[in-house]
Amino acid sequence: MREAYRDQLGQLADQLADMCSMVGDAMSLATRALLEADLALAEQVIGDDQKVDDARAKAEEEAYALLALQAPVATDLRTVLAVIHAAESLERMGDLALHVAKAARRRHPNPVLPDPVKPYFAEMGKVACKMASQAEQVIRTQDVELARALDDTDDEMDDLHRHLFTVVMDREWDHGVAAAVDVTLLGRFYERFADHAVSVANRVVFVVTGKMPGYETDEL
Repeated sequence: MREAYRDQLGQLADQLADMCSMVGDAMSLATRALLEADLALAEQVIGDDQKVDDARAKAEEEAYALLALQAPVATDLRTVLAVIHAAESLERMGDLALHVAKAARRRHPNPVLPDPVKPYFAEMGKVACKMASQAEQVIRTQDVELARALDDTDDEMDDLHRHLFTVVMDREWDHGVAAAVDVTLLGRFYERFADHAVSVANRVVFVVTGKMPGYETDEL
């Protein structure tokens, strides 16, 4: 019975790691759709979002079943609770990729991004995907130092976001208010994606150490 229980906990961790891969792929495709005004890629991200939602529902259902049937304590209890919270953050990461894809679809066939900001979003997309991959490795290895390294990657995203904002606010910006609003919202989506990745990693730190690092609130 105990071995089967431990297997169930391991399967929950694997499901979370798989979700990291799913949302990383979604943001990668959404970024390409944004940069290339590619409607097919945008539609792919939008159509696949339900898979992320289903994965969250499945993970939560199994986690609550373990709470009810096994009454876990100590590290096991922290693991189950971490799964519930991390699954929520990962679903929101998927939603943020969805928002990016919907922006690309909404403006198609016109590009969403003016040329001056495209390099920022190309880099933000890379950083976002890197963070999803890092979070996946943290879940699979429970490496606390690797988890804390996500803070450094998050700093990269924050720097890009700040610089992007200065471009939009510059008096030489001549692409109009609508474009400025689009760029501002899209930049926020990438920033929040990174924050949620940090939150997922911090949940692993909580499982291993019993202490929850400071983290951003899990709001879109």
